[in-house]
Amino acid sequence: MTRFFLFLLFSVSWAPLGQAQTARPELPKLEVSVNRIEIDGQKMYEVDATGTVAAPLPKVWKTLTNYERMADFVPDMESSKVLSRNGNEVVIEQFGVARFLFMTRAIHLIVRATEQPMSSIDIALVSGDMKHYESHWELIPVPETGGTRVVYSGRLMPNFYVPGILGAKMVRGDIERMMGAVLARLDRREEAK
Repeated sequence: MTRFFLFLLFSVSWAPLGQAQTARPELPKLEVSVNRIEIDGQKMYEVDATGTVAAPLPKVWKTLTNYERMADFVPDMESSKVLSRNGNEVVIEQFGVARFLFMTRAIHLIVRATEQPMSSIDIALVSGDMKHYESHWELIPVPETGGTRVVYSGRLMPNFYVPGILGAKMVRGDIERMMGAVLARLDRREEAK
């Protein structure tokens, strides 16, 4: 479910992030937490994930804001299309698939990304197959390595049934998979397209 959300990232199976190079310290592994919370009587999932890549900040920014290429590397995202751009606001339409045990559900979202260049991206649901979706991507340069720390946080509530007991584990698995894919893409040696 959330692995599709963006790029919704950007999106990510938490595997070790990059190989330590001769003169560089080893990069920290991905850290993910998912909690089921209640706000105004509504139960939703609160997600936090952090990972560090060897890629410099400009490459990370270029990759994460190339919304139309997200389906190339975000698991279960079938397409991502920019509908409009007005200054630092971008409206994006995304199609993907959410998988729960033996069930598969098509997902359609329209989200608004608000960019703070080279620093952060805030994403808010405009419409689609979620009751609530918001996320925040923060990019922090790591001067010691020349890399970038990628911090993702979000709150989401599907508008379809997610089993309460297993839900947090399923969301965590999706976030780990999505973030793992995003971080792996960010650490590719060739330049982002």
